[in-house]
Amino acid sequence: MPDFTVTWLDLTVIIVYLVLSRIAPIVISSRIKKKAEAKKVAAGGGGGESEGNEAEDYFLGGRNYIWPFVGLSLVATNMSGATFVGLAGGAYNQGISIYAYEWMTAAVLAIFIFFILPFYLRSRVFTLPEFLEKRFDRRSRMAFAGFNLFANMFIDMAAALFAGAIVIKTLYPEIPIIVSVAGLAILAAIYTVIGGLGAVLISDSIQATVTIIGGLIVAIVTWNAVGSWDNIVAAAGPEKLSLIRPPDDPNLPWPGLITGVFVIGLYYWTTNQLVVQRTLGAKSLDHGRWGSLLAGFVKISFLFLFIFPGVMALALYPNLSNPDTVFPTLVFDLLPVGVRGLILAAVIAAITSTVDSILNSASTIVTMDFVKTFRPQTTQRGLVLIGRISTVGALVVAILWAPTITQFDTLYGYLQSILSYVVPPVVAVFLGGIAFKRINATAAFLTLVVLQPVGIVAFVLIEALGYIDLQFLYASGIMLVLSAIMLAVVSVVGETPDVEKTGELTWEKRYWTEETAELKEKGTPIWANYRVLTVVMLVVTAVVVIAFA
Repeated sequence: MPDFTVTWLDLTVIIVYLVLSRIAPIVISSRIKKKAEAKKVAAGGGGGESEGNEAEDYFLGGRNYIWPFVGLSLVATNMSGATFVGLAGGAYNQGISIYAYEWMTAAVLAIFIFFILPFYLRSRVFTLPEFLEKRFDRRSRMAFAGFNLFANMFIDMAAALFAGAIVIKTLYPEIPIIVSVAGLAILAAIYTVIGGLGAVLISDSIQATVTIIGGLIVAIVTWNAVGSWDNIVAAAGPEKLSLIRPPDDPNLPWPGLITGVFVIGLYYWTTNQLVVQRTLGAKSLDHGRWGSLLAGFVKISFLFLFIFPGVMALALYPNLSNPDTVFPTLVFDLLPVGVRGLILAAVIAAITSTVDSILNSASTIVTMDFVKTFRPQTTQRGLVLIGRISTVGALVVAILWAPTITQFDTLYGYLQSILSYVVPPVVAVFLGGIAFKRINATAAFLTLVVLQPVGIVAFVLIEALGYIDLQFLYASGIMLVLSAIMLAVVSVVGETPDVEKTGELTWEKRYWTEETAELKEKGTPIWANYRVLTVVMLVVTAVVVIAFA
């Protein structure tokens, strides 16, 4: 086993990187904002620090960001510390089948790009709960806003902070987890409170780039240490090198890909304010789509960057007691001084990128869905101030909750099992509302407020207390079917929705035909045509999955 000692050179690299990565996002986002304001002034559209656009600047970056920033921010938000720590640990524990959560992203993003994102951007909303009010009514908005806050603090942010605490605990066993969690949270909050989404997008783009480079370095040195593919097969066995597992597999049965992984992916990438907020800040629909495609292509590479190192570690360290320590073990055993400091900085960067995104998302929901709804007279500056205060509040809650994750076998076990029970009603309401005009407001509201609490109770009884033997991915499918039934039955026996609520926010075939004509009229080249690029992404994904099936 390696000596987990951080040298002064490593520490210097980490500190320099963290200082620069706190300052750069604020400076760059400020320049982008000033440039956008100058263009507005030149076009005769006003500008400056006006009351009218201050909240939009803070919470959505002025809706002014191009696709590389959108795409890299999506990647950074998704990566978190769970990418390094959770994926490697999960792969060590159950093999490459954990990649299902990554490759399924391509299919989910295809649906998002084609059928969902256009409605979000057309509605000009700040938050996804606000979209539900436009499509249904205020009751659904409040119910989903409450759930989003719950998910942000108790699932997303707590898991990200815990991942970082695991790394620090490996290096400094004497430091309590709560102290590590608090330190990481405060580090992430610095530029989030000051700069809003604009600073977060810039920060995420930097962090995603560093994290990908860090993953590549670890993957290469791990491969060199293992020596050959035959050594990997001998250590892992064919079972852990297969993406498709049998129906009775305790971790990832193949029917669970549809009943659970796909459903969780739909929630995470298409209805989660934390993620979708990045696309709401896109300069245009094209930039939102291209950014989503960039995220999809990067996710495909995760098998080689973050999952295979965990499997290869079986050949190097066959008897690790805690799978979540795989990544720090690889770093300290295989990398030279200085380089491992950069990798540790990348881990911290990944963690803080997710936390800053969650903080911005939570503060946006508190401010725009609760405060602005119940106190519409609040000024734009007042909304920004409340957003900053609520950021700190969300931070405190997550810090207190994160240490409780220690009771789960692996970090990914915590994330995927709880999501399987609570997100299917959300997926049913959003997709049903966009796909079918007949889904009414009462059906949406009841599906959220009845079946989400049912999901929480089921999670406690099945996962926490073990009263029922049911794989959580199958539980997700059951919850989705129950949600769809309630949504359909209440809609059929209830009132017909107002056309004003459904007109521009529900799918119609004419949208497809009109866009097809527009693409032809503009002569959009293949390299810029999102339809062609989406097909390429799906084909690449299929090739990878078939190769390792």
